[in-house]
Amino acid sequence: MSRALLLEEPGRFRVVPADPPEPGPGEALVRVAAAGLCGSDRELYDGARPAGFATYPIVPGHEWSGTVAAVGPDTDPGLVGACVVGEGFPGCQGCGPCRDGAPNLCAAGYDETGFTRPGAFADHLLLPARMLHVLGPDADLRAAALLEPAAVVAAAVRHAALRPGETAAVIGTGTLGMLALQLLSAASPARLVAVDPRRERGEAALASGATVFLSPGEAEEGSFDVVVETAGAVGTAHAAVGLVRRGGRVVVTGIPADPTDHVPTSLLVTRALRLYTVFGAGPADWAYAVRAFDSGVLRPASLVTHELPLAEFANALKLSAAPEAGKVLLRPDWT
Repeated sequence: MSRALLLEEPGRFRVVPADPPEPGPGEALVRVAAAGLCGSDRELYDGARPAGFATYPIVPGHEWSGTVAAVGPDTDPGLVGACVVGEGFPGCQGCGPCRDGAPNLCAAGYDETGFTRPGAFADHLLLPARMLHVLGPDADLRAAALLEPAAVVAAAVRHAALRPGETAAVIGTGTLGMLALQLLSAASPARLVAVDPRRERGEAALASGATVFLSPGEAEEGSFDVVVETAGAVGTAHAAVGLVRRGGRVVVTGIPADPTDHVPTSLLVTRALRLYTVFGAGPADWAYAVRAFDSGVLRPASLVTHELPLAEFANALKLSAAPEAGKVLLRPDWT
């Protein structure tokens, strides 16, 4: 028997029993070890996702880790028992973006695990085996549940292309920001500044690789080669553009709740910036994040502050929104 947390409509969920799905050709059945909550899961629960970016009823859960329990026909049987994480966007596999390695930008439309197809707030998760990334046999599956946000950060870091001796700033010290600090610090920057109004985040930011922690307004404008924005708050994209030097690189990952938030075009043009944005992660970003995790460059375990069983989803939602919380995990493997 298997359980799944079914969000029937915004604000209404229940844990339902079900038989584990049978994997078909090319599919793998994963026994979920841990699944993380983030702001997009709260949006899904509140009914605040943009039109076309959510389906109800739905089993949420797009950040996860687990162990392969079974595979279907025409699938490598050697996967059974492997510790894995998995991509969220299956893609149509036929359009230009998919063939270019970006199923997260599939021309057939938005389709993502945990939002439009069953996710990992369940005992078992069924998905195409091609979407799996195998971890080492002794992998910390609790920490590996953060590899989905790490893959998003990997996309940002790959765009940033930070070189040794350059200077960088990260705006926001939530999960994405802390992971960005860890990856950027591996490039040996001359200075790596974390920017956040929450002074209590300073110690953790320094432990993640920042050389300095500053409040907004304390960082010198126009002084960084690279700025990565991870906060998604009103004004943070504008702040990122202000901090980077002329000709520098800015990567924006956050989506502010206020749709009128903007960055003046004149500021972009007169600074001759290279501006990148990130939406989800593609296979190459996942491979980058998994390598960094396996090598110890990524250290997400320290970012987990709460772990709860599947039945305590309501409490997990509340905790994930608390200012003092880091990453909150649901543990379907806890009974």
